[in-house]
Amino acid sequence: MQLSVYFFWGCSFFLASGYNSFSKSMEAMGKKQYQVQHGSCSYTFLLPETDNCRSSAAFVSNAVQRDAPLDYDDSVQRLQLLENIMENNTQWLMKVLNQTTRLELQLLEHSLSTNKLERQISDQTNEITKLQEKNSFLEKRVLEMEDKHTLQLKSIKDEKDQLQVLVARQNSIIEELEKQLVTATVNNSVLQKQQHDLMETVHNLLTMISTPNSAKNNFIAKEEQISFKDCAEAYKSGLITSGIYTLTVPNTAQEKKAYCDMETGGGGWTVIQRREDGSVDFHRTWKEYKMGFGDPAGEYWLGNEFVSQLTNQKRYVLKIHLKDWEGNEAYSLYDHFSLANEELKYRIYLKGLTGTAGKISSISQPGNDFSTKDADNDKCICKCSQMLTGGWWFDACGPSNLNGMYYPLRQNNNKFNGIKWYYWKGSGYSLKATTMMIRPADF
Repeated sequence: MQLSVYFFWGCSFFLASGYNSFSKSMEAMGKKQYQVQHGSCSYTFLLPETDNCRSSAAFVSNAVQRDAPLDYDDSVQRLQLLENIMENNTQWLMKVLNQTTRLELQLLEHSLSTNKLERQISDQTNEITKLQEKNSFLEKRVLEMEDKHTLQLKSIKDEKDQLQVLVARQNSIIEELEKQLVTATVNNSVLQKQQHDLMETVHNLLTMISTPNSAKNNFIAKEEQISFKDCAEAYKSGLITSGIYTLTVPNTAQEKKAYCDMETGGGGWTVIQRREDGSVDFHRTWKEYKMGFGDPAGEYWLGNEFVSQLTNQKRYVLKIHLKDWEGNEAYSLYDHFSLANEELKYRIYLKGLTGTAGKISSISQPGNDFSTKDADNDKCICKCSQMLTGGWWFDACGPSNLNGMYYPLRQNNNKFNGIKWYYWKGSGYSLKATTMMIRPADF
């Protein structure tokens, strides 16, 4: 008898249609199937055909009848052999089952890992999509902000242009008002001067009528313009009334009108500069400052040449008297004062400061040359005389300028080109009145 064993295994992940086709074909061949289930897999065994077994059984029966003992032993041996074969096949089948189970587990793990990876890819794809949407939104916001800022900048620029035009118009109006104010101030000063001269004439006439002969003699000497070297000499000659005197330029026959202060500090003072109402323009040329200008009865500059020759004959002292717009007064007194000649740019020399207008001299470093708008002798590339107006002993524009622009009350603050004396009122305060006067140190 021939024993044939066939088996087929099928797992849950195999196609059911393949197994069904095979099963039908085996039934058609008359073979019986035995199915074993193991986990998710099933196994089918095909045993030998019954017809063949019957003919083999008949053959065995006949053989037993002829030789029963021998055939029986042989059958037993064959059955034992078949059992061994079946056992070997069974062991082999178990190995196949174990290997199949491991493969199934690996496939399952791979499937789970694949699903997890797909989920991760899907999540990352969603995140990327969200980031792209957010980036698009931010780009849109940036563009909107850029457009908004562009509009704001344009609006600010337009406002700036409008303000510049408005400031230019206001500056033009202010300049015109300043010109009108200067003209009005000059006209007012002229009227004040005429009134002052008229009152002085009336006063002198009354004095001639009511004063003794000595005072009359002083007045007569004044009217006759008796010439003196300086006001100290006139005072010592007995002329003790303050007023305009005629002085003789040293070493020449030229005469010079000057105002003599015969009252301050014992008298004898020759006034070389006076500012009181802005009636005289002090922004003059080198030649004008050299020869002198203005009216000794009001505002004037005596002249650098005359002062230079006078102060180089003997030692003179300089007194500077200052008044502010609040009614305060102060002075600076220098024990030694002189001017060099024109070749040395009328350089100023000062020593021995005392007084109430500051412990430090506001005339910048003694030894500075004189500068005017047409003769720049200062130590600044900015040309101080042109920037601050007037002629003065500028250093690098320095802490003082008594010949600057005259500003009236309530317009005298924050004026750096005005009449300033730094160590008394600061650099931006323009003073009301100033007087510079000299007399011999041995008076």
